Amino acid sequence: MQEILRKLEAMREAARQGGGERRVTAQHAKGKLTARERIDLLLDERSFEEWDMFVEHRCSDFGMDENVVSGDGVVTGYGTVNGRLVFVFSQDFTVFGGSLSEAHAEKICKIMDQAMKVGAPVIGLNDSGGARIQEGIASLGGYAEVFQRNVLSSGVIPQVSMIMGPCAGGAVYSPAMTDFIFMVKDSSYMFVTGPEVVKTVTHEEVTHEELGGAVTHSTRSGVADGAFENDAEALLMLRRFIDFLPSNNREKPPVRSTEDPEDRVEPSLDSIVPGNPNKAYDIKELILKVVDEEDFFELQADHAENIVIGFARMRGSTVGIVANQPMVLAGCLDIKSAIKAARFVRFCDCFNIPIVTFVDVPGFLPGTAQEYGGIIKHGAKLLYAYAEATVPKVTVITRKAYGGAYDVMSSKHLRGDVNFAWPSAEIAVMGPKGAVEIIFRQDLEDEEKIARLTEEYRSKFANPFIAGHRGYIDDVIQPSTTRQRICRSLAMLAGKKLENPWRKHGNLPL
Repeated sequence: MQEILRKLEAMREAARQGGGERRVTAQHAKGKLTARERIDLLLDERSFEEWDMFVEHRCSDFGMDENVVSGDGVVTGYGTVNGRLVFVFSQDFTVFGGSLSEAHAEKICKIMDQAMKVGAPVIGLNDSGGARIQEGIASLGGYAEVFQRNVLSSGVIPQVSMIMGPCAGGAVYSPAMTDFIFMVKDSSYMFVTGPEVVKTVTHEEVTHEELGGAVTHSTRSGVADGAFENDAEALLMLRRFIDFLPSNNREKPPVRSTEDPEDRVEPSLDSIVPGNPNKAYDIKELILKVVDEEDFFELQADHAENIVIGFARMRGSTVGIVANQPMVLAGCLDIKSAIKAARFVRFCDCFNIPIVTFVDVPGFLPGTAQEYGGIIKHGAKLLYAYAEATVPKVTVITRKAYGGAYDVMSSKHLRGDVNFAWPSAEIAVMGPKGAVEIIFRQDLEDEEKIARLTEEYRSKFANPFIAGHRGYIDDVIQPSTTRQRICRSLAMLAGKKLENPWRKHGNLPL
């Protein structure tokens, strides 16, 4: 027995070495951790239970039968993050460049299947050169098996992808179907076709980083939800992020004890909105002052900055925050911001996370670029997401809520549960000046009259009380009491039950 145990330990140690010391050193030289080091940093100490350590590929072509490494380029298993169960796979770039073989894919599929059975999140640490060319169609079939599980898991368990190295070709589509994608600056990239193919086909010269780096995807494309400086920061932030998510779609959001009083009054909010309606203010300041302990995990912070999304806690329980940002494009909705917010709202609805919306929106961004780009359909995505959502929805209109954008931003008409307005709220079809110039277009040359009528329109219509008279606003509240009123509303809505009509699925305006 002792001899058998020694052989077992020798096999385990060989598997732990991955591609060997030389390749591990090369990985470290790039500023990257190994697959196992990443798991150790992500999971609670000594909580990792590894599966399929001894799995090997089954390819015999191109001399592959003489090049076999236990584990086959991916480490899989389960463990805990702050005491909560998660499943994880970590691709090992030191073994065949982390390329995906049939056996590699089977390991990933096994933990995904188990995660679905027990109702726990799946975290993928991606660092792969793509499909293993030596295996041909078997590798592509492996990818498709993973894709199928991504789709079946969607809305059932949270799926999070951390891109920590190359991710190209078909490999990008699995992360794309997960709920959140994070990247590491200067060491990770994602693209369907690489710079060499781009140069051949379109004659464009572009670097890996410019084409699909972390900065590109967290600013321009919006593919990534965040970008971190290095592996260590990325994994520590991922631990913090997972804390906000429920384990599956049958659970309520996790609750963390807090010493921040529910009835805390924040006097500074009474003066946060400028007296000049054309002057901007930072909506993030409002968010931080309202949520528990100023703890807000913002997503896509550098993409579509005219809308702010992220997770926070109220009364110790996770909430999703959506807020127009007056500092960027005056808070207008456009194509990118509508898509960004719509996907987030739908995630919250999938996983029973209440949505708190702060509204200061003058309308949809005008222009040919927006119309030709399909703002009609893309804007409808956000409307659809809010209208479809059955989770508790609390809305606070801080200033402008004009036109169709008022409807879209979780209005009472889209089954908003509790809708508040600050005294500074302006709820109308459009801004006072624009309205007057349409109503009194024959008097446009009389600037004094137009100015007087604009102020008259503002005082009569651009306020929260017309909507209040009709019951579209539940109350006009003092800004300093916003946290208290939201917390009370969420407590009241804790037992909310609402179901949409039965259907296979809706037809989201893609």
